[in-house]
Amino acid sequence: MTPPSETAVAAPAAAGPPSLPEVYRSVRVPNAGGFLRKLFAFMGPGYLVAVGYMDPGNWATSLAGGSAFGYTLLAVALTSSLMAILLQALCARIGIVTGRDLAQLCRDRFPRPVAYPLWFFAEVAICATDLAELIGTAIALELLFGIPLLYGVILTAFDAFLILWLQNKGVRWLEALIFGFIVLIFGAFVVQIALADPEWGAVLRGYIPAVSIVTNETQLYIAMGIIGATVMPHNLYLHTAVVQSRAWKQDEPGKREAIRFATLDSTIALTLALFINSAILITAAATFHTVGETEIAEIGDAYKLMAPLLGSVLAAKLFAIALLLCGLNATVTATLAGQVVMEGFLRFRLPPVLRRLVTRLIAIIPAVIVTWIYGASGTAQLLILSQVILSVQLPFAVIPLMMFASDKKRFGALAAPTWQLALGWLIAAVIVGLNIKLLSDAAFGG
Repeated sequence: MTPPSETAVAAPAAAGPPSLPEVYRSVRVPNAGGFLRKLFAFMGPGYLVAVGYMDPGNWATSLAGGSAFGYTLLAVALTSSLMAILLQALCARIGIVTGRDLAQLCRDRFPRPVAYPLWFFAEVAICATDLAELIGTAIALELLFGIPLLYGVILTAFDAFLILWLQNKGVRWLEALIFGFIVLIFGAFVVQIALADPEWGAVLRGYIPAVSIVTNETQLYIAMGIIGATVMPHNLYLHTAVVQSRAWKQDEPGKREAIRFATLDSTIALTLALFINSAILITAAATFHTVGETEIAEIGDAYKLMAPLLGSVLAAKLFAIALLLCGLNATVTATLAGQVVMEGFLRFRLPPVLRRLVTRLIAIIPAVIVTWIYGASGTAQLLILSQVILSVQLPFAVIPLMMFASDKKRFGALAAPTWQLALGWLIAAVIVGLNIKLLSDAAFGG
């Protein structure tokens, strides 16, 4: 008779190298010590994931939504963040219990005619993410240093060398740098909100969902962009892999403890990301919507109007600095996610710098063309479109995730609670339904 502990912690289904072998089980987890000491050991992967929830694509959708509809879409930011918290908790559980990342599980358990299209959709999502990051970073370089937008787009190809340097320093150094950037971004928006002085009653009411979000086609389009910019497909792959950087005990109690602390880590990090995303939308609503500037889709326009409307050059400079930090942060995690997806699905490994250059060059092509022909106005629309593309790609990551998370036979005593699984499938259904509505509007009347 098999002991319960062995049933609960089944070995990986297929042999193969671990996810992100450079950092796999490289962070020691103390066997003794208090709650805070163990939490500190697990803190880090959640912040790598949270970076994707505040990248330049979020800025574009939040600025457009806040300027056009005031605080109404705060409900979408809150709902999508709650979705993300649950889905990332399931990601952590899958990575810890199975010892496999989401891409590896798809390869192991799906036939090739299913697995290869899933790989393709994941790569499309990563390229769409990278497109938003390079445009946002290029805009920040233009605002801060006067570098022309087209040159800034091309310069972003060289951030591959930053990735190489960071990965050589080790995952804890990488996590510390990311966390420091997030704190700086958060501080910048605390100052901006204080200068914008929003109506807090209206802010709180904005977190209550409005029917117009679904019935108004423009609101739905931007709302889907916010969802795509928040619940990002590549983060689901990344989290299942990067959580395995911790060297927890491989028995049932050790894995149960790892699930607890990894979930807490990602929940805290994503709550901070919610505050930052809300701050972007609140700043846009309080600064632009209230004075009738309802068509701020371009980050550059927001920067130029911020100083005269708020009476402070500091607000505009902090805005641009925070944008640059968001772009650099998101660059790191997109590279890691690309490595996880390619190695997991194809068992094909590229050096991180080469992988980064390939992804970035694919994203640069449409960015250069649009920037050359249309200038800043075209890049603004491309930013929002990239986030809607992410939303459309999301079901191809969420549904496999929920299929694996729902395999209670494999997970045994470490299976997710039924209520989490039920909510996860509900989230998948809502995302699919909204995508169908969005595509229907685009095809027949939008």
